[in-house]
Amino acid sequence: MPEDANQSVLRFEDVSLAFDETPVLSGISFDMLAGETRVVLGAAGSGKTVLLKAALGLLRANSGRIYVFGQDVTAMGEREWAELRSRMGMLFQEGGLFDSLTIEENVSYPLLNQGQLRCPLDQVRPRVEEALKFVELEHTLDKFPSELSGGMRRRVGIARAVVTEPPLVLYDSPTAGLDPITAYTIMALIIKGRDQKNVASVIVTHRYQDGQLVANYRYNPDSGRLETAASEGRPNGQGTKFMVLREGRLVFEGTEEELEASRDEYVSKFVNRSDE
Repeated sequence: MPEDANQSVLRFEDVSLAFDETPVLSGISFDMLAGETRVVLGAAGSGKTVLLKAALGLLRANSGRIYVFGQDVTAMGEREWAELRSRMGMLFQEGGLFDSLTIEENVSYPLLNQGQLRCPLDQVRPRVEEALKFVELEHTLDKFPSELSGGMRRRVGIARAVVTEPPLVLYDSPTAGLDPITAYTIMALIIKGRDQKNVASVIVTHRYQDGQLVANYRYNPDSGRLETAASEGRPNGQGTKFMVLREGRLVFEGTEEELEASRDEYVSKFVNRSDE
């Protein structure tokens, strides 16, 4: 069910987190609404993946507060977190599939193991088929991850992340290691989910092009293709903000235009990069 457009789905308030007294997040603050996208850039070790894990409740902040769907989750217990996670999707690096399970079993895993969803057994297979159709892999139900290419495994990972129809999905390096054409396909699927179901997305990436696609393109359900936002009479960058982390600190937050105008040497090096 789509969230109210004015509802905050994820908010950090001065969040800091350390490993053995070594800071990995320092004073992070941001707020995103339903349907919005945050593209998180930063060098290796800057805290990008840690930010996602904190948002999922897998890591607990040392100070500050985190809100998910308006609920203060800072000190929330695992049982309460289980309820919230049923409304969140996560694409792990490399797809994060279970090698010993078929594609059908991988995608059905959240439906069968998140009790809060209460998905009737007779609806599991149809929802798995729908999710795989969404990523154009409905023919892979009986295959194992090892039988698929890297890009296909990433698409299955997206199917698993969206099978519960969550209003918030977190993507950890969704295009890492993929060729440009496959990377475009992955980003097109992320945009499709955003535009069809008003999904809020946090996308950790090293590729500035990923953010450019999200900011400037919309999914046209009639053609089944991406079109420029301008062609639909919508301003470019609407609902998309870029965040740049440096050594655990948020050193930039703003639009694509503001990012490209930045004169900060560290921030500007992430603009128009084509490599991983």
